[in-house]
Amino acid sequence: MITPTKGIAPDRCLLAVGAQVLLQLDEPRTVSQTWARLKTWRREHHHYSPVSFGWFVLALDVLFGIGAVELHEDLLVARSADAASPQR
Repeated sequence: MITPTKGIAPDRCLLAVGAQVLLQLDEPRTVSQTWARLKTWRREHHHYSPVSFGWFVLALDVLFGIGAVELHEDLLVARSADAASPQR
């Protein structure tokens, strides 16, 4: 589920979807804005494997778990590698 498997396409695994989400966070965005941009980005880049909103939220959970995103005043913010601290 987190990485590609026989049943999960490479462009649909949670790490890939998480990377695609990070591409949408060039500036702070709401969850809804990020979801809309992700759907558009996937269509434009010919990623046709289905990604539901629930799957998108799971990808956000993975990103939050590894410290790659934060939520500030209802906006998703991508953290830079320099900003990630080992303690949470």
